[in-house]
Amino acid sequence: MLGLKNVNAYVEGKGFIKTDIAIDGGKISAIADKVVDLELIKVDENAIVVPGFIDEHIHGAFGADAMDGSVKALSDIANAVASEGTTGFLATTMTQSPENIKNALSAVKEYIESNCENGAEVIGVHLEGPFISPKHVGAQPLEYVATPSKETMKKYVEYSGGNVKIVSLAPEVEGAEELIKYLRENGIVASIAHTGAKYKDCENAIKWGMTNVTHTYNAQSGLHHRDVGVVGSALLFDELSCELICDLIHVSAPAIKLVVKNKKSDKVILITDAMRAKHLPDGESELGGQLVIVKNGEARLVDGTLAGSVLKMNNAVKNVVESVGLSLETAIEFATANPAKNLGIYDKVGSIKEGKRADFAILNKDTFEVLATIRNGKIIYKK
Repeated sequence: MLGLKNVNAYVEGKGFIKTDIAIDGGKISAIADKVVDLELIKVDENAIVVPGFIDEHIHGAFGADAMDGSVKALSDIANAVASEGTTGFLATTMTQSPENIKNALSAVKEYIESNCENGAEVIGVHLEGPFISPKHVGAQPLEYVATPSKETMKKYVEYSGGNVKIVSLAPEVEGAEELIKYLRENGIVASIAHTGAKYKDCENAIKWGMTNVTHTYNAQSGLHHRDVGVVGSALLFDELSCELICDLIHVSAPAIKLVVKNKKSDKVILITDAMRAKHLPDGESELGGQLVIVKNGEARLVDGTLAGSVLKMNNAVKNVVESVGLSLETAIEFATANPAKNLGIYDKVGSIKEGKRADFAILNKDTFEVLATIRNGKIIYKK
């Protein structure tokens, strides 16, 4: 039986403990002292074992993008993010032509149905756009912004093989109410995004079924004392989970602290929102047909607009600990349990517990460097 021997592991309900972890059939079969007859996965003495990270919002990595609409692109992303300790992610689309979105969703369907064991798991799709506000496109191409449509959404769900997990949209746009209600009825997370929504718009959207805020602070109405907008609503409403790009570029350390101070601990979710330039050297890249310049860890359009990130998930966790001052345990929850709960898969992944999937990130406890990543009991990355 495969397993880890005498490791410092972050175990659900117990915190960090020295223990053995046995793996059988891709699942955690035992967490106990002195489990016998283990075929050991060797772990450095300076390592910690934490649940595999879950990135619910990532567009691409290593030169590939979910909008490339190919199984190879998804495979390249899956293998790249495994080196960050990520064991599962949502392939995130963007505002584009209906044909390009269809191709991207169809590729995800094909990839998931192939049951690929290499790299991180493609859990499903985060559909970011095209149902956004034309006044808050950010790095999304304006020409493809579309009116919210339940009928169009049904087609997108079908193309994906039923694998759409999150839809980011602007709740103030005409047609949003019907779409949000449809998403709620079908178990899909509706997320506030690329929007000029006011407090009342957010309040209404929550009543319709909205439960998430996409990359909090970015491409949305800010906090103002006469109308608190999306940012203020994100802080006020317990119903809303908040995604955060903790690269200290999209969001400053004090802004992260403000969210953490005002939200319940299970409502903060680390994301990378990374684009294809991640894991590549600085230089020119591309996002949705737009030229992106990557320099010193920042990805921007030619006009200076931030265009996603090149953030790695293990570095997001590191930033939350070292620059924001949160505990390691809290940072881990933000990258594991919280996204799993948001996606309704916490019964299977998101923590180290007997019966759950053997998904682990093995990190250097001092540098946060990923030493190995394990999914389904199989090593998918080793330094």
